[in-house]
Amino acid sequence: MVAVKFLYNKAKEELDKAGISSPAFNSMCLIEKVFGINKAELLSGNHIADDDKSVEFITLLGRRLSGEPLQYLLGEWEFYGYKLKVGRGVLIPRDDTEVLLRVCLNYLKDKNNAKVLDLCSGSGALAIAIAKETDAQVTAVEKSAEALPYLCENISLNKADIEVIAGDVFKCSGEFDDGYFDLILSNPPYIIRSEIDSLQKEISFEPRIALDGGADGYDFYRCIVSDYSTKLKRGGMMAFEIGEGQFSTVKSLLEKENFSEIGCELDLGNIQRAVYGTLI
Repeated sequence: MVAVKFLYNKAKEELDKAGISSPAFNSMCLIEKVFGINKAELLSGNHIADDDKSVEFITLLGRRLSGEPLQYLLGEWEFYGYKLKVGRGVLIPRDDTEVLLRVCLNYLKDKNNAKVLDLCSGSGALAIAIAKETDAQVTAVEKSAEALPYLCENISLNKADIEVIAGDVFKCSGEFDDGYFDLILSNPPYIIRSEIDSLQKEISFEPRIALDGGADGYDFYRCIVSDYSTKLKRGGMMAFEIGEGQFSTVKSLLEKENFSEIGCELDLGNIQRAVYGTLI
């Protein structure tokens, strides 16, 4: 048996040598996952790891060193203060997506019982935050059979009132009435297909279906803007998360479908991360 503090320091050293960012944070997260102690308890006590727990910790560390995302190893992650279950088959919620969320919450703040449609919902991060922070009636659409169980579990976990539709965004627009929604939003796949394999190793563990935006990265934007604009009320908003450099193209798509007041919001890196417009 060894001291938990020794395992923490050893893991931090190995993660640092492997070039993984925030090695101390990663190591501490794995310590909490396996041993159930926080940093203060680790530093103030002399906890001893039994052999089974040591093996569990070393196994998780090996997976992290191989590039598997920390979020998958922990099995959960927070988005806007809401705990979400995550794992293989579902996109990991990211802080950047809070930019889109803030756009949506700001739009909804003066509306009562708004009808909201979240396309490509994934883990349900956006849908859940909107349902919990407003009185909106939220519908979430997700195609992936792997992601759907996470979506449903997270809705239940957070006691959110959300209608879930297992559907393909490219095929299911006809299921919704014209002029019904006040807000349609999406954080769709938007990475150029040929660039996916060149991204950081952690991303290779995430579902390709949640990343692949087609040959030019705009397949989902084209579909959603053209097929779902009629589902909005006049004066309703459509809002997207976008990748770096995608604002002008998505703006043009919205303009062609009679959207006005088109704007964008920046993330903490001053990258245009959300685009939105109002249907005339």
